[in-house]
Amino acid sequence: MADSTDPRTAPPSPTAAGAPAPHDAYLERRALRSGSAGPLLLTGLGVAYVVSGDFSGWNNGLAHGGFGGLAIAAVLMGLMYTCLVFALAELASVLPTAGGGYGFARRALGTWGGFLTGTAILIEYVLAPAAISLFIGDYVESLGLFGLTSGWPVYLACFAVFTGIHLWGVGEALRFSLVVTAVAVAAVVVFAVGALSDFHVGALDDIPADASAFGAGSWLPFGVLGIWAAFPFGMWFFLGVEGVPLAAEEARDPARTLPKAMAAAMGILLLLALVTFVATTGARGSAALQSVGDPLVQALQPHGEPTTVSRIVNYAGLAGLVASFFSLIFAGSRQLFALSRAGYLPRFLSLTNRRKAPYLGLLVPGALGFALATATGDGARMLNVAVFGATISYALMALSHIVLRRREPRLHRPYRTPGGILTSSAAFVLACAALVATFLVDKEAALVALGVYAVALAYFACYSRHRLVAAAPEEEFAALAAAEAELRRD
Repeated sequence: MADSTDPRTAPPSPTAAGAPAPHDAYLERRALRSGSAGPLLLTGLGVAYVVSGDFSGWNNGLAHGGFGGLAIAAVLMGLMYTCLVFALAELASVLPTAGGGYGFARRALGTWGGFLTGTAILIEYVLAPAAISLFIGDYVESLGLFGLTSGWPVYLACFAVFTGIHLWGVGEALRFSLVVTAVAVAAVVVFAVGALSDFHVGALDDIPADASAFGAGSWLPFGVLGIWAAFPFGMWFFLGVEGVPLAAEEARDPARTLPKAMAAAMGILLLLALVTFVATTGARGSAALQSVGDPLVQALQPHGEPTTVSRIVNYAGLAGLVASFFSLIFAGSRQLFALSRAGYLPRFLSLTNRRKAPYLGLLVPGALGFALATATGDGARMLNVAVFGATISYALMALSHIVLRRREPRLHRPYRTPGGILTSSAAFVLACAALVATFLVDKEAALVALGVYAVALAYFACYSRHRLVAAAPEEEFAALAAAEAELRRD
């Protein structure tokens, strides 16, 4: 669909009595449904991004760090996400737009910083749903649902059905996500009750120590380096919660509700991580769980015989995967929408339908995700690529908070990060450490992500940076900062 309106050259006043200015017409065709999400739905969105990580994935970190190594890694990654969430809460209250991290970095680090951040976020939110669709297929097959096996019909159904709900409207989509997330969280509570009744301290450190590893022992069987190698798996308990600000333009009173919702979601996720990690390893043992696909289920059936509780948790694992898949589709579409609206990506991708949903921003990543899932069948590799993109964005968003605090101390901040720059500096250092750790776990995935990054940067350098849309909210916000700086110099 062609879009002849060029907001870069549009005059600021109407061209005729009662007629909108060209840049107003451009934005009207790219408007989201405001006021659709309150604190409860936003909190549910934050938990939904992550909850599937409680059911599987994190346990692979036991094979890299053992119980002690993964425990330390999870604590450090929990600290990183907590600091990052507090920093992003401040930035979201200053600039509550759909651009999220791209918008924050755009003001602090310029157009290149904004594009680098937005692209990293987009890599995370396009690759992660593709990987999760494969895991959903595995669950459907293992549970024997409708006699289906894991394959392209299941992946297609996931993208078609859940993208369709998003096209229906954001309010309906977030309410659906909240219900499915509540089921998954309730199942974790049920699991914890069952697993803790069979808890054994001796089961935690039952992985044999590697005598050749520096600092190896019963709690750190792979030595001190195992802690660092376990960083990406410690992230699985929290990966995605940073996406809540992407709902800013559809939230009610975003400057007030976003910080509250982000803090509440982070608190819930920290509690779930603690309960899941300790109860699972204590019930079955670290050695038995370090490479299984369903650690919670295995923890409840040590002799391989299914129980009533293990069946409940198994079905709830599917609900958790659906919740994360569904919410990550939302996040990816909003990041793509914002980058497209501002001209960093082709502008037609930001057009919205009559229900104010960015339909191409949903359909294009969905088609790409389905193609990747069908063609590769490698969910673990795609998730590792997503983690690589995530860590880059974390470092750049934390840096944006530091830069804005130093360069614009008088900027109106409805919410202020506890600890200020110290908090965002801790997030920045830990994000850089996690970025390096991805090379220790999956060097090929990191190189794939760098390749995607290189192609995107070439596109930006040669084409889109010369065609940015000044009327986009994130660009206007940055232009205002430049004008204020010019006035101070004069």
